[in-house]
Amino acid sequence: MTEQDYLLAWAVYAVAALGCLLVGWHITGWLWRWLREPLRVVIGVLLFTPTLVEPARELYAPAIAIAALDVLFKVGSNVWRAATDLATVGMVAIALYLVFAALRWPLQRWLRQRHVAAAAEREPTMSELLEGRARSDGRIEPRA
Repeated sequence: MTEQDYLLAWAVYAVAALGCLLVGWHITGWLWRWLREPLRVVIGVLLFTPTLVEPARELYAPAIAIAALDVLFKVGSNVWRAATDLATVGMVAIALYLVFAALRWPLQRWLRQRHVAAAAEREPTMSELLEGRARSDGRIEPRA
């Protein structure tokens, strides 16, 4: 395999993996957010984790493909390296996601409280409602 063939194979795999990631993104779209986002992280890790196949030439291949082919053909020479790479990258990705979620949670609570307070300030008072300044067309709508 020449260098051009190797790069072409990785380019084709990258396009196919992006397509699979898009399908996974669409499939998990209806799920609850705290389940959907970790599943998307796991899908990304499975699709985009490389593993070293030939150390002498420093050739890499997708870890999930190497693990599947080694198990399917009962070769077993690279399956442990691929599994280790998947586990390591998966743990790092999930840890980074948990840090992201832990930082996002208080920020969203603060923004939600700020939004509720701003909405409460924008509601017209009873005197404004009686004077007809609540809306330009004079209608008074019930609160939701």
